[in-house]
Amino acid sequence: MSRLAAAARATAVGFSALGAAAYWTGFRPRSQVFGSFPYAAETEEKIVALSFDDGPNEPYTSRLLDTLDRYDVKATFFQVGRCAQRFPSSTRRVVESGHVLGNHSYSHSFSRYLKQPRQEIEIIRSQEVFYSITGLTPALYRPPWLCHWPWVLSSLRQHGLQVVSGTFAHPLEIFQPAADKLADSAARLTRPGTILIFHDGCEARGGPREQSVAAIGPLIDRLADRGYRFTTVDQLLGISAYV
Repeated sequence: MSRLAAAARATAVGFSALGAAAYWTGFRPRSQVFGSFPYAAETEEKIVALSFDDGPNEPYTSRLLDTLDRYDVKATFFQVGRCAQRFPSSTRRVVESGHVLGNHSYSHSFSRYLKQPRQEIEIIRSQEVFYSITGLTPALYRPPWLCHWPWVLSSLRQHGLQVVSGTFAHPLEIFQPAADKLADSAARLTRPGTILIFHDGCEARGGPREQSVAAIGPLIDRLADRGYRFTTVDQLLGISAYV
C-alpha cells in the first residue's frame, strides 16, 4: 500500500470514528455527556409513560386516541409544528382528551441542524404554532432524532423548555414490523419509570402507522397484567407540562 493510500485510509477511519463518537454522545437516547437528558424516572414503582412522536398524522393519530380513550390511559404527544398546522383538530383533541402536548420541532428536518445549529427558529416557530392552535405553550421538547448537542440544549434552556428522551419501543418501528413484535419489544424493555417512544407519524411527511396503533392496546393489557400503571411524561418526571 502506498503512503498516500495509507494516509487516505487512516483519514477515512478517523472520520468514521469521529462520526460514531458524535452519534454516541449527541444522539444516543441515554447519553448524558452534554448535560441532563432525562430518559426515565428513578423509581421502583411500576409506572410507565407512553409517548408518541412525529404526529399528528391522520387517520392514525385519531385511531390511537380512540384506543387510549377506550383504556382511559393518558399519554404524551411530541408533535411536529408543520403537522399540527395540517391537522389542527387532532392537536386540539390531544389536549381536550387530557393527554399532554409536547414539542418535536417545527419541520423535523435534519438539514436545519446544519443551517440552524441552535435550532432557534425551529423552537420559536413551533411554539407559536402550538399556542395558536391550543392556547398552550409546551414545556417539554423532544428533539428530532434525539439530537442533544450542547448548543441545542442551551437554546432549549433559554426558551424555558425541558428536553426529554426515552426508550424506543422497537429499533425498527419506523419500518412498521408486525404489531405483536412491537408490543413484545416494548413490554420487554419496560422497567419502572420507563418512557416508551412510539411514532404516530414519520418526520413531517406522515405515512402508514397501522402496526404502531395496533400494538398499543395489547401492550397496555400486558403491562397492566404485570401491575403497571400509566402516566404522562411530566407527571413521571415531576415537571411542568406547559410554560
